[in-house]
Amino acid sequence: MTTKRTVYLDTTIPSYLFDKRESTKTYIETTQAWWDTERHNFDIWVSQETVTELRQGNYPNQQEILECVSQLQLLSPNQQITKIAQVYLDNYLMPRVLKGDALHLAYASFYKMDFLLTWNCNHLANANKKQHISIINTRLKLFTPEIVTPSQLFTETM
Repeated sequence: MTTKRTVYLDTTIPSYLFDKRESTKTYIETTQAWWDTERHNFDIWVSQETVTELRQGNYPNQQEILECVSQLQLLSPNQQITKIAQVYLDNYLMPRVLKGDALHLAYASFYKMDFLLTWNCNHLANANKKQHISIINTRLKLFTPEIVTPSQLFTETM
């Protein structure tokens, strides 16, 4: 029996599942296609940070988003996660004003998620940050998840 690989969702993924804005149409369609065809291949997780951001934000179809994430597995908060996020901020891995990004990475790293799925290509799914993230996590003796967008996590077909 094979174990499914784990995926941590940041706020961008559930928010795009129910979005209808024309300006983000490509992200929305890719996210919905991944959700419809791929999510069953993975063990999907969110954190309270994801839920809080979705609850406090101003998202189209917010109620549907919150209902969706309430059906997902929730990672338990841990004081160590906040400390890890602070190390990320102290080492300029994430902008200080975007604590959510540091917390998302901290959750995914602390819980050894195989993937952190996001559309945040500035602060998370960014090839220029990959080495810096790996160095900091190695110093902290943490696992480093693959940080990817939904377009990078489709099953290969022949």
